[in-house]
Amino acid sequence: MTLLGDENVQYLLISLVWLLSRQIPLALLPFSVYSIFHVATYTRTNLIPTFQPPAAAPAGQSPQTQKPQSGLAAMIGKFVKEYYDGSMMLVAWLEIALWGRLFLSALTFSKGAWMLLGLYTVFLRARFHQSTFVQGAFGQFSARIDQQLNQQNIPPAAKQGWETVKNLSRQAVEATDVRKYIGGAPAAQKKAS
Repeated sequence: MTLLGDENVQYLLISLVWLLSRQIPLALLPFSVYSIFHVATYTRTNLIPTFQPPAAAPAGQSPQTQKPQSGLAAMIGKFVKEYYDGSMMLVAWLEIALWGRLFLSALTFSKGAWMLLGLYTVFLRARFHQSTFVQGAFGQFSARIDQQLNQQNIPPAAKQGWETVKNLSRQAVEATDVRKYIGGAPAAQKKAS
């Protein structure tokens, strides 16, 4: 397990933060979606085989090539396969929206908002490093804002401000890349070589 690399550990730590801080209902949505898939996968791989053991493999067939043992397990597997990518993209968008909600709370100086924003930013940074869905959601978000700012009626100061925000964000992501400090090369350098 890498430093904050395992999704389960990340969600456990951030759930403890949410448990001990003031309640924000939006925080339940990503956990709920993510949990549905964990429960479904656990049920399919661990619970169903316990209650309905797989039939013995026919002679000459290895147990690894055996078909799913029950209709329920097949149905759960189909559900997970069909909806996983879309749901994880939804989770990524909800996590970004939650960061925005926390940022607005911090701007109004709500009690404990800056600390919560800092902790959640660390969590979201770890998720960005690990999840292609979060990376994709940030890419889509940036592209949408770029598209809106490319209209002729938008003042140049707004475009320049957005470019500054993007550059500062890139610098923050690069500065917080743990791999750079522990001897591993960042992914961008590995791809370039």
